[in-house]
Amino acid sequence: MQIRRVSYDHPDVVALVERVQDFYVERYGGRDDDPTDPADFEPPAGAFFVGYVADAPVAMGAWRVVGEHRLGTSSTAEIKRMYVVPELQRRGLARRMLAHLESSAAAAGIEALILSTGSMQPEAIALYEAHGYEPIEGFGHYAGASLNRCYGRRLS
Repeated sequence: MQIRRVSYDHPDVVALVERVQDFYVERYGGRDDDPTDPADFEPPAGAFFVGYVADAPVAMGAWRVVGEHRLGTSSTAEIKRMYVVPELQRRGLARRMLAHLESSAAAAGIEALILSTGSMQPEAIALYEAHGYEPIEGFGHYAGASLNRCYGRRLS
């Protein structure tokens, strides 16, 4: 998989976001309504990436700096929009995207990453826990939601 930094309004991002929204409808009965500002993913505030296999967009992931510091750090970012198309899941692409998000965030001076996922996504929870992410107090748009699960990890 080749990973490229793109803008949030890139046509490949738009198409992948629609696919992940369909996934949310299937799992949760509705779309993700967490407000997202495209400027959050422009340097130095963040970065958005798409993974390509044979020039087809098949994965995405992003991080954006957050104002609140977590895990005893002075620079924290939130992982957003991690997704791999269903037909290419279970091939290590999510692990590769996550590793890329971690390394690019660390290179930008980020000391910790946090994220929010849902209890109806056991695959995502398993991925994050396998990579050293630990449960943290809820934050953000879904902080009080019963299905929300938040995780964090200090970067080396």
